[in-house]
Amino acid sequence: MQKPNRPDTPCVAVCSTTFDEICRGCGRTVDEVAQWVFMSDEEKERIWVRITSQGYPRRNT
Repeated sequence: MQKPNRPDTPCVAVCSTTFDEICRGCGRTVDEVAQWVFMSDEEKERIWVRITSQGYPRRNT
C-alpha cells in the first residue's frame, strides 16, 4: 500500500492550545508536537490518520 503524499508536519502555523491540550491548528496534542521530530514514520502516520479524520489541519480556527 502506498503512503499518502503528506507535508513533513501537520503544522499550519496556527498554534493554540489555550482551551485544552490539543492544538487548534493541527489537531496534535502538546506532547505530539514536542516529540514529532523524534517519531517514526509509523507513529506520524497514525497521528496523520487521526487528525485528518477529525478535520485537521485547519488554517481557520
